[in-house]
Amino acid sequence: MSEKARISMIISGRVQGVFFRYKTQQEAQKLGLTGWVRNLDGGQVEVLAEGAKDKLEELAEWTKRGSRQAQVEKVEIKWLAYEGEFKEFIIKEKGKR
Repeated sequence: MSEKARISMIISGRVQGVFFRYKTQQEAQKLGLTGWVRNLDGGQVEVLAEGAKDKLEELAEWTKRGSRQAQVEKVEIKWLAYEGEFKEFIIKEKGKR
């Protein structure tokens, strides 16, 4: 079993209004991850997720491609210590970075 971890990602490009958050939620749930995804005021999407490190790596790779209509230009990734904070993976309201 993979060690548990937490990942923070900021995805830039054409990622709002193209089902990116919904598809990210679907992918995270499929991978058994918890956390959230939200749009940011600057046009990016932010993801904070927890779970098995290998599954988080899969999600990070997926975000580099994104949903079919998305055009991902950049993904900033920060690895963090697992906290066990979340029960599910949700779409949050828009926020500020």
